[in-house]
Amino acid sequence: MSRTALAGLRVIECGQLVAAAYAGKLFADLGADVIKVETPGGDLARRRGPFVGGAADPERSGLFLYLNTNKRGVALDPRRPDERAAFAALVGGADLVVHNVPPPEMAAQGLDYAALTAANPRLVMTSITPYGLEGVRRDWHATDLTLWSAGGIAYLNGGGYEADDLPPLKPYGLQAEFQGGVNAAVAALGALLARRRTGRGQHVVVSIQQALAAILELTFEYWPYQGLVASRLGRKPIQPLDFLECRDGWVFICCVEEHQWREFVRMIGSPEWAGIELFADRLSRGANWDALKLFLQEWASEQSVLEVYHAAQQRRIPFAPVSTMGDLLASPHLQARGFFATLDVPGARVTVPGAPYKLSATPWSIRRPAPRLGEHTEEVLREIGL
Repeated sequence: MSRTALAGLRVIECGQLVAAAYAGKLFADLGADVIKVETPGGDLARRRGPFVGGAADPERSGLFLYLNTNKRGVALDPRRPDERAAFAALVGGADLVVHNVPPPEMAAQGLDYAALTAANPRLVMTSITPYGLEGVRRDWHATDLTLWSAGGIAYLNGGGYEADDLPPLKPYGLQAEFQGGVNAAVAALGALLARRRTGRGQHVVVSIQQALAAILELTFEYWPYQGLVASRLGRKPIQPLDFLECRDGWVFICCVEEHQWREFVRMIGSPEWAGIELFADRLSRGANWDALKLFLQEWASEQSVLEVYHAAQQRRIPFAPVSTMGDLLASPHLQARGFFATLDVPGARVTVPGAPYKLSATPWSIRRPAPRLGEHTEEVLREIGL
């Protein structure tokens, strides 16, 4: 008996860059047979650096190698009439199709759900789109930048209300696409589970804008109840709840409960300014944060991150060091949990992030590296009788 969680499940993945590829990776790393369909030009992720060895090479893109572990690769262009039948046959034997082909191009690439389910009514198709398949923005093109903006998170990362001199910001990379991929994998698993009861597949549509708007947390509540527009640097109703720069890095300080604040004041030697009326309780500390932060920043600038972190930890005050990428790679905790994985690339062995979870009976594993462009085309087409 297979020890992988999703053994026996066949997934067809189409699209470019991150969203569909990450959803496919989540299935493949748990044992599903994921067949990645690329047009002859290849996934755009193959052109994204950094590259193993430093030189641009479509078979050595770090992003592509990470996103496509455990998959088989087929080079096929469903837009070509002579290859459309092969694509349809491939989909006809699949449990799940996951893609991030833009809505205006879906039908041309053979992703017409009604037509596909005429031959395979058990098929689940998950479409990862910028804005969904209904509404006035249905056919709009989007980038990671426009999606972070449309979802509200770029504004949260800026200066915010009353600080409009600081612009909105997006996180580095294609993080909106990763959010789309995670939501697609979860929704697809739900549809596959429902299929066991109903015997029929369904079309799952993910809107990345909605995926982002769904994780805005307290932002929605702040405005109607307190008239506040939440943002990274904007006014918060209670404080301290912010970043401070130490002499060797950054730390996040959280002293929003009164007992936490009292312990923190004792930790820093009970300075005279901590007792003034402006900082009497957490609401007044929130209202006068501009003044209080100056005192706290002056203190923090003379401390080291780990000194502050451990001193706060001993007093049960929830501080947190801000990890750099080097900190994560060297983290003894992540290493003890076996988080990092290695990939063998011709002439090199590279370290990549592993699974964000552990399954005790059917563990996550990397069984094969990302496929070369078209590496398994003959093998897969032979399996389906072509």
